[in-house]
Amino acid sequence: MTSAETFHDLHRGDRPLLLPNAWDFATGAALVKAGFPAVGTTSLGVAAAAGKTDATGDARDETLALARNLSRLPVPVTVDIEGGFSTRVADVAELATELASFGIAGVNLEDGRADGTLTPLDHQTTTIAAVKRAAPQVFLNARTDTLWLADGEPDLKETLRRVRAFADAGADGVFVPGIAADDDVRAVVEAVDLPLNVLFMPGKTDVGRLAELGVRRVSTGSLLFRKALEAAVATALDVTGHGEDAPAFSYGDIQDLVSR
Repeated sequence: MTSAETFHDLHRGDRPLLLPNAWDFATGAALVKAGFPAVGTTSLGVAAAAGKTDATGDARDETLALARNLSRLPVPVTVDIEGGFSTRVADVAELATELASFGIAGVNLEDGRADGTLTPLDHQTTTIAAVKRAAPQVFLNARTDTLWLADGEPDLKETLRRVRAFADAGADGVFVPGIAADDDVRAVVEAVDLPLNVLFMPGKTDVGRLAELGVRRVSTGSLLFRKALEAAVATALDVTGHGEDAPAFSYGDIQDLVSR
């Protein structure tokens, strides 16, 4: 069985696939040693580690270099490619082909854009279809940022419209970061016959409850990277006797750090 086949099967287990997200090889290797059956990447971590901001399409080279390294791991690896690092459909399909040549088992492809808007649906579905033609073995996790980028009341209707369109275009799974309410999760699970990926959010999501609702994959996103930064600063401050002053880092905090 290939790594990609194994990764597909991990979405059909008795429990959701708990997918931790790495930002360098050492992190990925440590997660494998801890027993995780697959590893993903975090685009925030990869970009920030290179001194770049997330979701702007600037970390393509770093993402490819990390993917090549992580392919050495003895478990399936899925790579966050933001919006594909290009607005050209052919470029995104070519990227998927290159990742597949490394042995990468999956990709996350999002519809959120750097300006806070969503990619037009027809363009996104065309890209999804092209990626699947170019690298059919790769598990394409189609992410919609309808809730993540919501200005005011989240638009569940648009979320459902998009995940259905993604499924029709050939996606292997759908990812709705920011979704947490039982009724919303249930609505997405019932809308498409594909594995639903939910982002773990401390205090807002519970893995056991997500499993009951039919969620098939739970990922950590940037959480591990942000916690690692917090631990590093806290340890350094402990040396000075001021460990209690260690900050917590939000997604926005890290974007601010690297954009200075």
